[in-house]
Amino acid sequence: MRAAVFTAVDQPLTVEDVELIPPGPRDVVVQVAASGVCHSDLSIARGYVPFPPPTILGHEGTGTVLEVGPEVSRVAVGDHVIASFVPACGTCWFCLRDQSNLCESSLGFGATPRVRRKDGTQAPCMTGLGTFAEAMTVDEASVVKVQTDLPPEQLALIGCGVTTGVGAALNTARVQPGSTVAVIGCGGVGQSVIQGARIAGAARIIAVDPVELKRKTAEQLGATDLVDPNAGDPVAQVQALTGGRGADYAFEVIGLPETVQQAYAMARRGGTAVVVGMPRMDTTVTLPGFSLFYDEKKVLGCVYGSAQVRRDFPRLISLAENGRLDLGAMVSRRIKLDEVNDAFRAMDAGEVIRSVII
Repeated sequence: MRAAVFTAVDQPLTVEDVELIPPGPRDVVVQVAASGVCHSDLSIARGYVPFPPPTILGHEGTGTVLEVGPEVSRVAVGDHVIASFVPACGTCWFCLRDQSNLCESSLGFGATPRVRRKDGTQAPCMTGLGTFAEAMTVDEASVVKVQTDLPPEQLALIGCGVTTGVGAALNTARVQPGSTVAVIGCGGVGQSVIQGARIAGAARIIAVDPVELKRKTAEQLGATDLVDPNAGDPVAQVQALTGGRGADYAFEVIGLPETVQQAYAMARRGGTAVVVGMPRMDTTVTLPGFSLFYDEKKVLGCVYGSAQVRRDFPRLISLAENGRLDLGAMVSRRIKLDEVNDAFRAMDAGEVIRSVII
């Protein structure tokens, strides 16, 4: 089979023939139908997140089960599944407390070799998945069976960006009806935050992004106000739109210290700033100490939209099937595996919301 392999930092991925290592007793082999190209994939390719090469990248995907190990009980051959980049083992301390987005199995799955290259070397897969491939072998804890007629390029987005963004609004922040929301960064995850805020009943949703395509898409998906940070201080622009107070909820969906600080500043007194973007591991964020006390602002981290995937994947599918969640509008390009490096370029250039490999 063919797969896109990360072989060195700041180098193009190489699309090559690899062989799946035979599955273990709890493993599932999935034929990949579609895979989104997410900024987290690019972060690994650039070395922002330390992950030793060679590695099969890709963590946002969907497909059909081809083979199961003898101990697998959750899925069967022929089932349609969405991959979960954080496994949900169901038995660890966090899973038993309805926090499967923090499942203790995560690190171990990502280190397990899954393919053999032509030179005989073995390679693991990003987050235990590796959706930039024609097929993948994963632990059964990393897939969720779904029943729907939604197209694969839309289902794939639920595996990461949609769950992270919609979940950030509904699960992490618990946006209240009638509230005001600001979203900094309107790529695939940011557009999903906007949709989550709309679904939650926010009265005003302010989309902050320098790219016109992303602002226009945000308006299509529910944003009521658009802010171009190149046109002036985005914090001041958001405050001007909110009577000088700031937003009830401010979401940072980029992962830069300066935009985290902007989100904190955009939140009103007593408001909430939610960090959804993934910062580099060597960064720190400085916030004003007195304001943390006096303004009673809340700062929340957000991993995978605080989602419980076996509950939330079906919920998101139902929202999409009933017209409440627009997945199709976020698919900018449908590409082939050989075009994955151009998908990274297009992402950098602000040309797409999501490219999807099909």
